Amino acid sequence: MSTELLIDSAQNGSRIALLQDKSLVELHSEGMDNSFKVGDIYLGTVRKIVNGLNAAFIDVGYEKDAFLHYQDLGPNFNSMMKFTKMVRNNNYSNYMLKGFENEPEIDKIGKISNILSKSNSQVLVQIVKEPISTKGPRLSCELSLPGRYLVLVPFSDTVNVSKKIRSNEERKRLLRLISSIKPANFGVIIRTVAEGQSVTELDKDLRNLLTNWEEGMKKLLKAKSRDKIIGEMSMASSLVRDLLNESFDAITVEDEETYDQIKTYIRTIAPEKEKIVRLYNGKVKMFESFGIEKQIKSLFGQTVSLPQGGYVIIEHTEALHVIDVNSGNKSNQESDQESTALKTNLVAAKEIARQLRLRDMGGIIVVDFIDMKKAENKKAIFEAMQSEMKYDRSKHTVLPLSKFGLMQITRQRVRPEVNIVTKEICPACNGTGKIQASILIADKLEKDLEHLATIQNVANIQIGLHPYLHAFFTQGLISRRAKWFFKYYKWVKLIRDSSLPVTEYRFLDESGEEIELQVKSETE
Repeated sequence: MSTELLIDSAQNGSRIALLQDKSLVELHSEGMDNSFKVGDIYLGTVRKIVNGLNAAFIDVGYEKDAFLHYQDLGPNFNSMMKFTKMVRNNNYSNYMLKGFENEPEIDKIGKISNILSKSNSQVLVQIVKEPISTKGPRLSCELSLPGRYLVLVPFSDTVNVSKKIRSNEERKRLLRLISSIKPANFGVIIRTVAEGQSVTELDKDLRNLLTNWEEGMKKLLKAKSRDKIIGEMSMASSLVRDLLNESFDAITVEDEETYDQIKTYIRTIAPEKEKIVRLYNGKVKMFESFGIEKQIKSLFGQTVSLPQGGYVIIEHTEALHVIDVNSGNKSNQESDQESTALKTNLVAAKEIARQLRLRDMGGIIVVDFIDMKKAENKKAIFEAMQSEMKYDRSKHTVLPLSKFGLMQITRQRVRPEVNIVTKEICPACNGTGKIQASILIADKLEKDLEHLATIQNVANIQIGLHPYLHAFFTQGLISRRAKWFFKYYKWVKLIRDSSLPVTEYRFLDESGEEIELQVKSETE
């Protein structure tokens, strides 16, 4: 399976597309404000303790206080608080915890009011769930720093190996290696990708994590409440860290600064993979060139077509997500109804697993597959769904089909769901159903172009417009664009942009910044 990462940069952030065999499986958006991401560590202040919830609300700088439950304090909470106070009071400068004496572990079942009693106490917290809807972030005090092969856990001494590493010999080897190189008072979780790695690679990853911890604790000394102490890397870098393997064919980046960051990071963790990072220099927008815009439009609607016929309908409610599988016109292609249902359900299972990752749907998902009579067919659907979901990095549980033909899936949600509106409201009528004659859009564009070229005297003009308009202005032996050149003595670059409605266009300068008309055109 080939894997490719595309990073499309814009003024207000970036979009990151993960492709497997050229098919879009994950889509992430990252704004310019990188605050309150999963993994960020903040110095928070306790605002309120709610005994009824056995939880506290912590101020980390978000508009709503973050939520910290007693069970998320972690067994070594007292050790972390002791260390934080010592560093804040400048009574302890050995940030690598050498000689640090851990406090006894807290009870697994206890009351948060016995642990956090001061309303103004400061505490180190880590974001485990980003703000979603009207809720603030969810926090944990069991700090961890993820690397490529290892996860560093301060104030612990245990070494754990991923359950997905099956070989007993390999598990023993990794336990022996990490136990011999890790410093005291630091626990380590060995990730699945560490299987077969040399001690040199594992040691390098561990040293990088320890360096990140040390730099963060140096900030803690002079930090103010709400300050970010250790920040998780960018979404693109974290995806590279978690997913980079032999199947990665290319990482294509549109922005030069992001390209340099990704290339430097890969040079650090996997120098042999540095050559797969490429800077996109195409004339057409990258997502447009790779067909991502078209995939987004077709995959985020309420109805999603299946590749071999049939379709699924995805509905979202307050409590859960409901997915209905339909055979459509495929019903006449098989010899009997059971065969039709089985084949359609198998295809649907693959697409549903993809949709869960793509939309980052969390909570409870109920799938209504086409009814089947045979138990072996129901089992086949269950096994197919489990097989497809193994690529999903979020924690999830898949239950077998019930007697009503329903499958229940739970999936962890740590970020807001990706929701892209694919139905376009006409920009000219705002949904009323009536617009100016569409044939006039070409005349309006040419009048605005004349204003820019002659009155504002803009030198290099680019126009982003729908592919239909692009074809209209470029067709023919002597196209309308060619006539513009003879009229204004300026070559106008036309850029296809299917994200724009057919009745919209944008004038851009040579750097891609939008040009505004200084005076309204006559048609307005």
